[in-house]
Amino acid sequence: VGNYMRNMGIKAHYVKPWTTTTRDSEYSDQLLNYLDEHFNPETPNTRWCIDTTYIPIRNGFAYLTSIMDLYSRKIIAWDLSDNLEVANVIPLIERAKRLRGITQPLIMHSDRGSQFTSDAYKAVTAEFKLSYSKKAYPWDNACIESFHALIKREWLNQFDIRSYQEARRLVFEYIEAFYNNVRIHSHCDYTSPKDFEDNYYDNQALIQVA
Repeated sequence: VGNYMRNMGIKAHYVKPWTTTTRDSEYSDQLLNYLDEHFNPETPNTRWCIDTTYIPIRNGFAYLTSIMDLYSRKIIAWDLSDNLEVANVIPLIERAKRLRGITQPLIMHSDRGSQFTSDAYKAVTAEFKLSYSKKAYPWDNACIESFHALIKREWLNQFDIRSYQEARRLVFEYIEAFYNNVRIHSHCDYTSPKDFEDNYYDNQALIQVA
């Protein structure tokens, strides 16, 4: 991994503008934390998490929303937008469901931001069991928070990103060319998220044959 990162020019830089991505938090006691920091499911497509982070660009920010399958830590869908409206999240969730062929309920965990507590969000996740972090407690969504810190530390922070289009290209390069398919993870027995999932399905096929 070290050689691969050096070949890609991945290194860490830290001084960047800052903004918030959790808008109009909902503090209702009806938003329950079903995930409860159980970050290690035994099968794929049983626990997903979703979060939004900011990416500084010249003259503003772009906003990256990612959906992670906690089984493999794979980013199963992501999108970049120039605002925090829920309208950006709906097609992302629809794409994740389509790509993963979801036919059974699963836990979807998020923070309490307005894009994740809106009626539109609840409608597109109607078959899911919605789980929410405790008030002002980001550790409840630690895995995807860690991923968003990682993509900045290892890749994005070394660039003076000039435009939204450049930000999208850089995010694509990191997630699709590196993180999901190449970068090893201790949680994945030091394989990539893709290889970890592939091994699961290969083993399931052998069990069915046996």
